[in-house]
Amino acid sequence: MGFWKLLLIPFASIYGLAIRIRHWLFNVGILKSVSYDIPVIGVGNLSLGGTGKTPMVEYLIRLLGIDNKVAVLSRGYGRNTKGFLFADQYSGHKDIGDEPMQYHNKFKNIKVAVCEDRRIGIENLMQDDEALDIILLDDSFQHRYVKPGISILLTDFHNLYMEDYLLPAGNLRDVVAEAKRADIIIVTKTYKVLSPITRRRIKGILKPDVNQSLYFSYLDYGGLVPVPGFEDIKLPKKISTIVLFSGIANSYPFQEYLRDLCVDLLVIDFPDHHTYRKKDLQLVAQTYNDAFTRNKIIITTEKDAMRLVKSEYIRALDTLPLYYVPIEVKLHGLDKSNFANQINRYVRENKRNGSIHK
Repeated sequence: MGFWKLLLIPFASIYGLAIRIRHWLFNVGILKSVSYDIPVIGVGNLSLGGTGKTPMVEYLIRLLGIDNKVAVLSRGYGRNTKGFLFADQYSGHKDIGDEPMQYHNKFKNIKVAVCEDRRIGIENLMQDDEALDIILLDDSFQHRYVKPGISILLTDFHNLYMEDYLLPAGNLRDVVAEAKRADIIIVTKTYKVLSPITRRRIKGILKPDVNQSLYFSYLDYGGLVPVPGFEDIKLPKKISTIVLFSGIANSYPFQEYLRDLCVDLLVIDFPDHHTYRKKDLQLVAQTYNDAFTRNKIIITTEKDAMRLVKSEYIRALDTLPLYYVPIEVKLHGLDKSNFANQINRYVRENKRNGSIHK
């Protein structure tokens, strides 16, 4: 830990005390958690972000969405609206947030909704469709007013929660002890080749309880996809330079992937969930124009593309080759079938009766 972070340890201790008091209030029943007689699966983490929640929710949609009616409920971080809203053809990221916008655009067979109060959100979803089979909660681990039937906790392979510190000294927004509430722990963003020795080492660090399942996943990158509105711009046959800009918590795995596709990678980082302004996109365009080669393109993440689609400033990138790269979560080896079996068994055994448990 660096010197400046050491100076922040007292503030992290105060923050940790406040968090522990809040959890104690739930544990003794002063604050109430609600559970539902419908399969509710929560996905979250202990850190500020960057563990891969969005691709994990998409993995669950693909796993469950063929044989079940699935809804995704998110807070809708960064939106300008309040209350419960469904995503529809008129929605933009300012209305529902970038992750819900991404789910809505990619999966036409599910319902996507946002609400700050997950209880109100779940109850509205259940009332809207009595045939609804499953509700997926995006970024729900700290929202203890709802108790999911299965809680999935994600942790970054390169920044495990056991090796991190509470805010502001580190990136943790919750205390490590709360990891015990997870039914499933998934180590994300591992290398595609994962040795048994590495698995045992990580298991020794995380020390999951006997009733907790531990799985390992990695990111699989798809081909280049033009950002909507840029489909007619020609892609160079050979790519020498890539200008990467993104507003996500951790772009380092993406950078590692793109470095293998080009000679020069020019990176412009923006804050997580950044709303792009004219000057931001002008900076991207200028960086592209200054690159001394004709074989160059601009790449962003799929989540960032959702914030650009209806942006009034997207014209700053007109005529430039602008692409995003979709990503999918893949689980290693037997983890894939074991995880699917655990999730599907839970769904089968928890049919909806429509009641609420206090």
